[in-house]
Amino acid sequence: MTQYRRSLRRSDDAWIGGVIGGIAEYFDLDPAMCRTVYVMASILSVAFPGTIIYLVLWMVIPRSEKEYRT
Repeated sequence: MTQYRRSLRRSDDAWIGGVIGGIAEYFDLDPAMCRTVYVMASILSVAFPGTIIYLVLWMVIPRSEKEYRT
């Protein structure tokens, strides 16, 4: 029996860096809803921490395998 192992990767369905889209794909959630929640949480926290967290995740989460092929 082959077992599929999911890995967290940045999404090809990206607005900026694909970070939130990749997280949504990993947890099988709606990317638009995840982006909305992230933006609202970021705004409510004075935007600075949300921006820093996004940039760190952008550096840490690897690109999707499709991005390597192009």
